[in-house]
Amino acid sequence: MTFSSKVKNEISKIITEDKCCHLAELSALIKMTGTIQIHGRNSFGIKLSTENASIARMLFTLIKDLFNINTRVAVRKNKQLKKNNNYTLYIDTLTGGETILLATGILSKTEEGIRINYRLPHKLVKKPCCKKAYLRGVFLGGGSISDPEKTYHLELVTNNNEYAESIKKLINSYQLNAKVVNRKGNYVVYLKEGEQIRIVNCETANLSKIVNASMRQINNIELVKHRIGFDNIQEGLAEIAELRLKYPDASLKELGEMMSPPIGKSGVNHRLRKLDEIAEQIKL
Repeated sequence: MTFSSKVKNEISKIITEDKCCHLAELSALIKMTGTIQIHGRNSFGIKLSTENASIARMLFTLIKDLFNINTRVAVRKNKQLKKNNNYTLYIDTLTGGETILLATGILSKTEEGIRINYRLPHKLVKKPCCKKAYLRGVFLGGGSISDPEKTYHLELVTNNNEYAESIKKLINSYQLNAKVVNRKGNYVVYLKEGEQIRIVNCETANLSKIVNASMRQINNIELVKHRIGFDNIQEGLAEIAELRLKYPDASLKELGEMMSPPIGKSGVNHRLRKLDEIAEQIKL
């Protein structure tokens, strides 16, 4: 088993509870492993193919949980790689192919009819958790990674330049430096070891401080929640408290974007400090 296969097997075991994350991950998986089958005017089916049994099970489960659809699965021996099986899932028009493609943002309705969306479906990746879920799906569906004991190299292979650029932009929103290259008719989004060394060196010094701050915030918020209750503090403080508990890994910027209305990093930091002060008063 290759290193990439081992990583994919581990990632496919990640369980998330939020349906929004399930939909984002499924959207990416369909985009990377799927083929749209057009049976007539506005009549669409889906064919999903993978050589990884764990990913096939994941696809089946996601579709079942989100749409209550049992997909038809075929297993065949790969003619080129005799040891590997190829798993193919079929969803026809009557089963719900069009419904799934519209919900995952792969198809969109316009005044001129239904069109294929070649870009990343931004409505599905508004939350930090959904962004990560989407990138998981992209990697599971069309990614490879080298053994870190040898070198660091990540690739995500797509057949559409516009989509590749969208993926690159999403990855780089995490302060990384992904690039796109055209290789034999495919578009490869890649990250190489050397390009990340500067970033890692800069971030490592602050990592311990960031982790400790996040843990302190969560512990203090839990204390306020159980001793006072969110109903008994200001609405703005309660909202940021709930978001921090739900998204412990989110940055201040990401938390602020999820507020209603959105606020800046300084506003988020101010509210978290207020919660720290309330917790410190409780401890007295």
